This record gives sequence, structure tokens and C-alpha cells, in this order.
Amino acid sequence: MTEGQAQTILATARAKGLTVTCAESCTGGLVAAALTDIAGSSEIFERGFVTYSNLAKTEMLGVDPATLDAHGAVSEQVARQMAEGARAAARADVAVSITGIAGPGGSEFKPEGRVCFGLSTARGTETETVEFGALGRANVRQKSTEHALNLLLNAANEL
Repeated sequence: MTEGQAQTILATARAKGLTVTCAESCTGGLVAAALTDIAGSSEIFERGFVTYSNLAKTEMLGVDPATLDAHGAVSEQVARQMAEGARAAARADVAVSITGIAGPGGSEFKPEGRVCFGLSTARGTETETVEFGALGRANVRQKSTEHALNLLLNAANEL
């Protein structure tokens, strides 16, 4: 499914002259890979960020360490700062961010399958949390990738 999503994002963004970027944690670059698997993607996608560690989030995206301390990496607050930081660093029109617990494991407060997303455009930044459940690491990552691509596509259609 991601190939079709990525092709539609590319066509829509190209037609509107938009650029996109992504900041990924638990997906480890799957969104960037889906986009760059499509020939011609360099017209809309210059760079993405895989920021798996908290240090990477702060150094590459400008996530505030105080936000990480207060809310943890898997939070809408961090997803917001990741998306905004990626959009600024890439000078892109649209940025999506993903941070979550793919599994195995998790905790009572942050269970396996919880993923936080951020979407940043010139209109502002929105965040959301999706509870995919304990589907297994590969499935949570795949569902997260598909969801992030849908967020990018919806934003491209609205801009």
C-alpha cells in the first residue's frame, strides 16, 4: 500500500510545488524509504531525519531536552517539536514526525503500539496519538508508516 500512497504524494506535491520531509523515530526511515522508492521523488523530498535517540532529536531537530524529560520521547509534545524542527531544518512545506513504541514491550503508561504523530505546515502543527495495539514490531512500524504517509497526502491536498 505504501507505494501507491507515495506515488500519490509525489504527484500531488509536484503539481502544487510543495516539498515534504519527515522526522522518524520508531519507523527508522521507512517513510523516507517509501517516498524515495519512487523515481522523481527528489523533486519534492530533499532530506529526512531518523532520530532514534533523544540526543539525535535534540541535536538534529531542536527538541527541547526539558520536553523530553517532562513528557518522554513518546509524546505529542515531542512529536510536535520533531515535526517543526524537521520542517525548519529541511526548509520544507510539509513535515511529518513519528515517535512511538513499536515493541516488544512498553509499559502500563506507554503500551506497545502507541505512536505519536506530528504534522507541520505554514498553517501550524497538529499532533495525534494512535494506539495500534500489540501487533508486533514489524506491523506497528508498517501501520505507522502508512498513517504518516496518509497525513502527508492529506496535508498536500489541503495546501
